[in-house]
Amino acid sequence: MNLHALFGTSFQQESRIKTIHHPARIEFFKGKLVILQKKYALFILISKYVLAVILLICISLMMVINILPLLQEQGPSLFRIHPNTVSAIDSLTRDHLVEMAENRRINDLRSKLDKQTPKNFYLVINTTENKFRLYSGKSLIREGICSTGSYTLLMDGNERKWKFETPKGIFKVQGKKTNPVWKKPDWAFVEEGLPIPSVNHPSRFEYGTLGDYALMLGNGYMIHGTIYQRFLGLPVTHGCVRMGDEDLELVYNKLKIGSTIYIY
Repeated sequence: MNLHALFGTSFQQESRIKTIHHPARIEFFKGKLVILQKKYALFILISKYVLAVILLICISLMMVINILPLLQEQGPSLFRIHPNTVSAIDSLTRDHLVEMAENRRINDLRSKLDKQTPKNFYLVINTTENKFRLYSGKSLIREGICSTGSYTLLMDGNERKWKFETPKGIFKVQGKKTNPVWKKPDWAFVEEGLPIPSVNHPSRFEYGTLGDYALMLGNGYMIHGTIYQRFLGLPVTHGCVRMGDEDLELVYNKLKIGSTIYIY
């Protein structure tokens, strides 16, 4: 029996409605809708990025179009460094180079000084301040006052001249004596207004004047003691270096024959 003929169109519509509202079909359409929504959202996002890129390109092109004439007209001046800036940079560079050269020179001098500094005991005498310093290597052992040349000039009737100054330079201890005897030179008699005796006349030999110790520097110059302690620290000698008793004893015991003495 034909159902369609029996019930007519109403049966067909009811059958279609049932088919459409079937649960499986509903889930299918929901899935399709979700996929469409995701694709639409992705499309919108991509569109925003594309529009942003296009906008940035347009802005960049506009900036290039507006700036290009300015660069063509004033380009060199825009990138030119101001003369004052160049001068300041040159000044800083020169100052830095000068400082580097000075530091290098100072380091070279220190290196040379280290090489020249004796490792054992040596004596430094300052004739300007009449002071001495005893060192061992770089270590200061003792310092104190002494007396050096007076720089006075003495003349006799024969036009002979003596200038009483302490020689400056680097010296070596050539000899050491305890209880030294001073053999007075000619100028000692001229200074006292006495006639000059023969070379080995007894009046030339004087005991106790030079103290307890003497270190020979050559050419008649010595480091010795003195009976005139109150004059220590003053330039009153005839060229030798006078020291106090305790200072002289220490220096005498520390310095050996061949030890270095710097006088300036």
